Amino acid sequence: MGIGVVGMGWMGDVHSRAYRQLTDRYAELEVQPELVICADAVVTRAHEAQRRHGFGQTSQHWQDVTSHQAVDVVHVTTPNSQHKEILLAALKAGKHVFCEKPVGCSTTETAEIAAAAQQANVTSGVGYNYRWAPVVQYARQLIRDGKLGDITHYRGRFLVDYASNPDSVLSWRFQREHAGTGTLGDLMSHCVDLAHMLAGSISQVVSNHHTFISERPQATPGEGTHFSVDSGGPKGPVTNEDYVSALARFSNGAQGSFEVCRAAFGHFCENVIEVNGTKGRLLWNYERMNELHLHLADGGPENNGPTRLQAGPEHPSFSTFYPGAGNCMGYEDLKVIETANFVKAILKQESCEPGLNEAWEVAKVQAAMERSWKSEKWEDVEDVS
Repeated sequence: MGIGVVGMGWMGDVHSRAYRQLTDRYAELEVQPELVICADAVVTRAHEAQRRHGFGQTSQHWQDVTSHQAVDVVHVTTPNSQHKEILLAALKAGKHVFCEKPVGCSTTETAEIAAAAQQANVTSGVGYNYRWAPVVQYARQLIRDGKLGDITHYRGRFLVDYASNPDSVLSWRFQREHAGTGTLGDLMSHCVDLAHMLAGSISQVVSNHHTFISERPQATPGEGTHFSVDSGGPKGPVTNEDYVSALARFSNGAQGSFEVCRAAFGHFCENVIEVNGTKGRLLWNYERMNELHLHLADGGPENNGPTRLQAGPEHPSFSTFYPGAGNCMGYEDLKVIETANFVKAILKQESCEPGLNEAWEVAKVQAAMERSWKSEKWEDVEDVS
């Protein structure tokens, strides 16, 4: 299976490493991924990726990846503004595609890409990797089995502080022309995807947004990440939002709330889900990824409160990495699980979840939130033609 990666920043490295681990962690797949070619506009970064990961070729031009005859799968890990053009070219060439979220800079872009993937009849995947934490998959199983009863409340938040420092550099994530929205696309997309997976579709939202820091030091192209800090040099304007909050009504009658921020001091990577049902409650925080707090109403006085479960071999995908409970998995392990499920779907010639269709469903909720910023009213989650 020939693999091509476009964009060799942090996430391009993560995707490449995931394929290098695939044959070890998932030997039963009986597939040999070959890292055929990587592309990056920064020549040194592409060459470094070749040295580290063993790509056969490098290029400055993404077209060399999407048109390469030996490439079966194209991974897109570039700034958001480049996703559409690269994905449409890859789909036209009949390649399977995997894209980091948010897929498009707008709902209409995401809709166009999803429609093109359906027409091309290929497998697509999207980087909603937090859903692959073993205890999150276990939570999904509990909800589907009715252990929590009818879902009544859902709360999701994703608070980080990489942008709380005014000297955090003006990476592409802070610029509407390159990223589209700010935390709505970057962080809220994960919150909404997890909500869709656990609690079902969202029918209405009312939302608010804010930018706390209006200008930042210019970044050096091709160097560092959005975690980089530079106190010197000229500054440029931040053109998208630092903060988004929303109330939500789910199609099944559940009520929800969401809050995301990239400038919340003291929150390193607090991605939290909390679900209440008529028979139970669960709580998960990515900062303690291997724990799930669970409270089920089974009538026993000894269970009148939450139980802290530790991830173990009884939870989905855990035993692929560790034989015993209490061993801690990390972020890149989730990307390996994500990649394995994507490759399984390709081999079975079926759709992957989450794929571009799931990204489209998330984008429709985000579009309703954006409309609410202007109307200051509840907005319906609508299809995009």
